[in-house]
Amino acid sequence: MNYFKGLFLLFLSATAIAQNTSYWQQHVDYTMDVTMDVKNYRYTGTQKLVYTNNSPDALGRVYYHLYFNAFQPGSEMDIRLQTIADPDGRMMTDENTSRIASLSEDEMGYLHVSSLLQDGQKVDFVEEGTILVVDLAKPIPPGGKTTFDMVFEGQVPLQIRRAGRNSSEGVALSMSQWYPKMAEYDFEGWHPTPYIAREFHGVWGDFDVKLTIDKDYVVGGSGYLQNPQEIGHGYEAPGSKVKKPKGKTLTWHFKAPMVHDFMWAADPDYLHDTLRVENGPLLHFLYKDDKDIIDNWKKLQPKTAELMEFFNKNIGEYPYGQYSVIQGGDGGMEYAMATLITGQRKFGSLVGVTAHEMAHSWFQHVLATNESKHEWMDEGFTTFISSLAMNAVMEENKENPFEGSYKGYYNLVQSGREQPQTTHADRYDLNYAYGISAYSKGSIFLSQLGYVIGQDKLMETLRKYYADFKFKHPVPNDIIRTAEKVSGMQLDWYLTDWTQTTNTIDYGIKDVAAEGEKTQITLERKGLMPMPIDLLVVYEDGIQETFYAPLRMMYGEKENPYPQLKRTVLNDWPWAYPTYSFTIDRPLQEVKAVMIDPSQLMADVKQEDNLWQKAE
Repeated sequence: MNYFKGLFLLFLSATAIAQNTSYWQQHVDYTMDVTMDVKNYRYTGTQKLVYTNNSPDALGRVYYHLYFNAFQPGSEMDIRLQTIADPDGRMMTDENTSRIASLSEDEMGYLHVSSLLQDGQKVDFVEEGTILVVDLAKPIPPGGKTTFDMVFEGQVPLQIRRAGRNSSEGVALSMSQWYPKMAEYDFEGWHPTPYIAREFHGVWGDFDVKLTIDKDYVVGGSGYLQNPQEIGHGYEAPGSKVKKPKGKTLTWHFKAPMVHDFMWAADPDYLHDTLRVENGPLLHFLYKDDKDIIDNWKKLQPKTAELMEFFNKNIGEYPYGQYSVIQGGDGGMEYAMATLITGQRKFGSLVGVTAHEMAHSWFQHVLATNESKHEWMDEGFTTFISSLAMNAVMEENKENPFEGSYKGYYNLVQSGREQPQTTHADRYDLNYAYGISAYSKGSIFLSQLGYVIGQDKLMETLRKYYADFKFKHPVPNDIIRTAEKVSGMQLDWYLTDWTQTTNTIDYGIKDVAAEGEKTQITLERKGLMPMPIDLLVVYEDGIQETFYAPLRMMYGEKENPYPQLKRTVLNDWPWAYPTYSFTIDRPLQEVKAVMIDPSQLMADVKQEDNLWQKAE
């Protein structure tokens, strides 16, 4: 109960902040009662949804997502899979055809609404692919509430993407995107995005879910189990007796406060372990009773606790009382209070996917960006922090933990297929371009921001961003304004060039020449995106020093990133000037080498001219 109270207070705090700044967000409360038939993989359910309209607008229409309708031959997801140049291999047959296209009627997925009432009155609704369009019986006024009562039915598809039955690793049910889910309405309007296998955007609220299923199945997922003494399977308190009801089924009762999604998974062969993080949440691990994976899943558990502690320290405290790592899905995918991951992996890969998906608990399931429009803010930020976490927890000791992200970004630029990060997640021409833009370039947004404002200021920015925007829907301006407040610099140029264009960074050392008893160094900007410049100079006698040319439009300077070395702060470099020259007080013959950005955190796309060395 303490966690419920704490989350309620956090929500009140967020609401108070919102009222002071004109920010608003909608709220939903779901109560669902669902029965699953594990023989034919069909389920029926009722849903009571209390919708609070915190917007300044009267709403005459609402939209629901019906995600499982995507897993049908001829769906938008199916056609996109057949027409994109580089389809997701997990969704293709061995003959390189769409797996969705070959689904039979009893293999495909569906989610249909048979009845829908608004405050007891019938409403008109129509199913359009993965979206249910509902014309209301009466508008919901600003500040008003309304209650929707729904009856629905679904069929779980064969495992194709994220959700489904009978995964390649034998998991019976991976139940994500399984219920009629209210679409989000925010300051940009409604977001009824058709589902083609990419990203999500959900409404904050409380979930109360009862799931009736064959008693031999073990269930895990979002929310706190309310009836552990009826369930057993390792959920009951140690030493207590389990009083299971008679019959062939059990009803699992979960509550999940202040989340924007609800996932569950079930299998009759799940093993269930728990581990308490010191001064933190209870970790649950559910995985198949498979001798080939048990050892790795046991070793994973203390590493998961270390990861939780790393994220708590470097971002902010995880706000829920539990987190579950569950074998299922088709790779790794984050959900509220839990993740689904494939389990037949080498140990390093198992820890790596857990690190990434757990990090999403901060960057998406507490900082709930609209992934469809700003996918780089959740995937990229998650990649950044999980790369740091893996470097520490797995003792990788990489000099640059983000080297993979930079390599991917450089390859994308060279391919000529890059699109701006403002591209809607569904609108990328290639899956390859989407993946690099979201994960790699999104990660570099932060690592390179650390180059611009300083690493300490970057980590302070992340902690403030979390503190200020948890349980909200932050947008790109929120992270850059947070960085401005922390650093005291002007950074709109950085957000604009990096995320809204495909401008690249390309600086070079144009000339190093004698100027009497001094040396003149001339730098050149060849790319359109501006940056401040760190320059390392190495002398023949072994002495090293750095020179820093601030970018004028920043109107500020970062602290010396190399405090062990002497640093000279030069005059600002205005962006419009393609070249920049300065002198150092040592003769040319004493200069051994000059290097732009020794940290390698500035994403210069052509680095062959970033190093000058004296000819031998």
